[in-house]
Amino acid sequence: MTHFGIICPAAAGHLNPMTTLGYELQQRGHHVTVIGIEDARSNTTAAGLEFQVVGKSDFPVGATKNLFTQLGNLSGAEALHYTLDWITNTAKIYLRDAPEVIKTKGIEALLVDQAAPEGGTVADHLNLPFVSICNALMLNRELTVPPFSTSWNYDPSPSGLERNRLGYERLNAVGASLRQVINDYRSLWNLTPHNQPNQLYSQLAQISQQPAELEFPRQELPACFHFTGSFSNPRSRASAPFPYERLTEQPLIYASLGTIQNRLLWVFQAIAEACADLDAQLVIALGGGASPESLPELPGNPIVVGYAPQLELLSKAALTITHAGMNTTLESLSYGVPMVAIPITNDQPGVAARIVWTQTGEAIPLQEVNAEKLHQTIKQVLTNNSYQENALKLQQANQRGGGASKAADIIERAVNTGEPVLAHATN
Repeated sequence: MTHFGIICPAAAGHLNPMTTLGYELQQRGHHVTVIGIEDARSNTTAAGLEFQVVGKSDFPVGATKNLFTQLGNLSGAEALHYTLDWITNTAKIYLRDAPEVIKTKGIEALLVDQAAPEGGTVADHLNLPFVSICNALMLNRELTVPPFSTSWNYDPSPSGLERNRLGYERLNAVGASLRQVINDYRSLWNLTPHNQPNQLYSQLAQISQQPAELEFPRQELPACFHFTGSFSNPRSRASAPFPYERLTEQPLIYASLGTIQNRLLWVFQAIAEACADLDAQLVIALGGGASPESLPELPGNPIVVGYAPQLELLSKAALTITHAGMNTTLESLSYGVPMVAIPITNDQPGVAARIVWTQTGEAIPLQEVNAEKLHQTIKQVLTNNSYQENALKLQQANQRGGGASKAADIIERAVNTGEPVLAHATN
């Protein structure tokens, strides 16, 4: 059996799927330890996994909450810059502290979130095998595919390629500090520097939660890239109380802006106004951005909670209104639920573009959100059966991927053989 270490951001959208994958490996007899800042501890222990802290003095308890408080008030490019600054600061901590923790604990292989780009360098330094996990929108760059942070549609024409090229140039400029931090450590450790972002990822196996059908056409993915579908298991997730007795027989609309970009309370107000006269019941999950009591009385008397048992509610839902975070998107599709997306920042515009491209929902840019436009779009998705039909097709594609079980098979093979696990050999 193998002792796996997990490196990922201390955010629910990354911890939930990564600890689900860790739970699957643990059930197979492996030892799994999450290495993270203190705020990742509660999610880790809820999944029954071991936790080892790094950067305790740099990021004390509540540091992530403070980050989310600031980030929750931002959107667009400003929020993206803020997020990349946070990733850069945490990368410094992992590069400084994680090697000693890994050696002390006897960790033998690493599972590295794509959004923790320093993890591969830690593995290289310690000569450990590692597997890259795409918990958010896959970040692999390819000129025919728009940058993850844009809402651009797939367009392989010459003008589309030039648009994408310029977008990647801007993204390179924004990420320059992070690349420098990683390459400084690679130089210190006598490792070859990384010259382009795709070098950050494992050459043994790269695993994406997306089903292939939720991604734009790709021609340049490495042979070891696998689409497995989502990692989701209620047993590895902390429970959330909910007033189920208040649910009616009306179609359920579930609205959540996730646990980070959730302090734009005017959006929740617009959602409530948009749904007020529909023959449907609205449930709003604030994701910790505010308390239900802090909101004014909302039209239509929706059920408003701080946190929600998302999987359970999605199993009853007719529609999800989402910020287009990858986990809420995948969990909606895993129940065949169509969506109305309101992307705010980071990879959410890219996820929303794929929702529109697969015709599993519609998207409204944040700057265009108002109650009237939301009402029209919600009615469109609820009343046009094609959206649900397409969501059900994606549900089936997600199930075919194999989820956490298939991902664990790939991981075990990569670590046991030390050889790349080719996609065509496992599908």
